[in-house]
Amino acid sequence: MGQGQKVDEAIESINRAAEDAANGAKDIFVNAIKSMTLNDAMSILRGDDNAATKFLDKTTRAALVEKFKPIVKVSLDKVGATKNWNAIFTTYNKIPLVEKVNPNLEEYATNKAIDGLFIQIAKEELSIRNNPAARVSDLLKKVFG
Repeated sequence: MGQGQKVDEAIESINRAAEDAANGAKDIFVNAIKSMTLNDAMSILRGDDNAATKFLDKTTRAALVEKFKPIVKVSLDKVGATKNWNAIFTTYNKIPLVEKVNPNLEEYATNKAIDGLFIQIAKEELSIRNNPAARVSDLLKKVFG
């Protein structure tokens, strides 16, 4: 098995782990929405096209990291992805003028997975704001209708 195939397997494994974790994120999002204040809601309604996404990111990221990290770790360990990451990126980060990379692969991969989740949420939010047909629930119709 070549290095390229190992990298592909690692990426695939991380993607599957992120999908599994994302399925478990629903309760975290529901709790954040239930704890939303009137000021939060008004800020979202009057805010940018990604105001709801920013609110969810701010209020759920820590809980999502806690939920995603063990799942991502299992996937990374399964394919041996963590073996050289720390050493490589600790050295890489010493190079002047490069964008620094977190040498902790579990944290790095977990945050990238969560970033990907919020990219999808932002796309959905934009669709809901711009497309009346996307406002499929009674709640969304009331809020955005």
